[in-house]
Amino acid sequence: MPKLDTYLFFDGNCADAMRFYERTLGGKLFMMTHGESPMAAQTPAGSADRIMHARLDLDGRMLMASDAMVGQAYEGMHGFSLSLVYPTVEEARKVFDALAEKGKVTMPMQETFWVEVFGMLTDRCLHPDRRNPCSEPLPTSSLP
Repeated sequence: MPKLDTYLFFDGNCADAMRFYERTLGGKLFMMTHGESPMAAQTPAGSADRIMHARLDLDGRMLMASDAMVGQAYEGMHGFSLSLVYPTVEEARKVFDALAEKGKVTMPMQETFWVEVFGMLTDRCLHPDRRNPCSEPLPTSSLP
């Protein structure tokens, strides 16, 4: 059966965002910058340290991402949501709280009629009001 995974686009903070997700969600992270790629010579000036491709492997699923190149128009992220499902309420709360740190909770985690608990947020890396929030250290109390 095919799998459908997510690909996010950032404007220069992809590496920080993906490291944040690795620390918060677990998994195994792989990243390549434009400068490390076989096409490094064709990379626009100022883009060598930007991420060409990142992949966070999470229990058989992937979260993929990259940076826009310098000079390329970046319109931000909008029109999507990501969903995380955990086997226990305790695990879900722990990850929700870590993702909510310095983000914006739009629906606090709570009991619903369709699932035991559900919550919604925009994490610190995707928050549109913050320029490079992912480079800030994650509080050790929030780590899984």
